[in-house]
Amino acid sequence: MAVMAVDADAPVAVRERLEAFAGEVLSVAMNRPVQGVNGGLYLRGLLERGARKSLEPLVDRLGGDADYQSMQQFVADSPWAPGLVVKAVAERVAPEIDVEAWVLDDTGFPKDGKDSPGVKRQYSGTLGKRGNCQIGVSVHAVGARGTVPLGWALYLPEDWCADEQRRRKAKIPEEVVFKTRSELGVELVERASRWNVPKAPVRTPGCVTVSTRRGASTCSRSGRPRRCSSRAPRSRSHPGRAREVPRPPGCGRTASPNRSAS
Repeated sequence: MAVMAVDADAPVAVRERLEAFAGEVLSVAMNRPVQGVNGGLYLRGLLERGARKSLEPLVDRLGGDADYQSMQQFVADSPWAPGLVVKAVAERVAPEIDVEAWVLDDTGFPKDGKDSPGVKRQYSGTLGKRGNCQIGVSVHAVGARGTVPLGWALYLPEDWCADEQRRRKAKIPEEVVFKTRSELGVELVERASRWNVPKAPVRTPGCVTVSTRRGASTCSRSGRPRRCSSRAPRSRSHPGRAREVPRPPGCGRTASPNRSAS
C-alpha cells in the first residue's frame, strides 16, 4: 500500500500565506489596525470548514481568535471601501489564472423574510422560478487555473428604491438609485476594464446582450431567461436610435472589453 507523506507544517504555512495575502489586499481599503485584523479573521472564517457562513457560526469556528461584537461592527458598520479590496484582489490574482473570459451573470439568493435589502418575489435563475429572493449581478474573470471576481452589485428593485422607510431600515445610502440588472452589469464591466487585469471576451450565459461604450456585451434580461435576440433596445440619450446588440455566445460574436465599440 502506498503511503503519502504529509507535511505537518503545511496548515501553518497556508495560514501564514493567507494572512500575508489578506494584509496585502485589505490594506488598500482599511486604515485602522482593528479593521485589518477583523478582515483577516473574517476571511479565515469563510474558508474554515463548516456549511454556515453567517457571522455567529463563523466566529465560533475561529475559537478565541475573534470577538463577535467587534466582528459584527466590522461587517455591519465599519467604514471601508469593499470595491478597493475587489480591485486589489483582481489585480493580484487575475494575471495568475490564464484568463480566457469574463463571465457576467446574475444570481438569486433565497430569503425567508422581507427586510433584507432588495428582497422580493421575483424570478431567479438560481431557483429556476419566481421566489422570495435577492438578486446579485456579478462579473468574474475565468481562466484555466481558476476564477476571481471583478465586481458585484445588489439589484435593488424599483419599489424598494421608492420606499424611504424600507431604505432607512435597511441602511441603503441615499445616493443609491434604481438601475436595471443590465445597467448594473454594464457599470461592473466598464469599471473593471480600467483596472490592470487581463482583458477577455465577455460571456453572458443564456441571455440577450447589449453593447457597452467600451464594446463589452452585457445581459439585458429583466427577469425570465430569453432566447437569443437581435432586437436592439432604444438608447436613452437618443430615443429614436437603437443601440447595437451583439448576440451572446453560441449565437454569434462576443465583444471584448478592451476593444472599442464601433
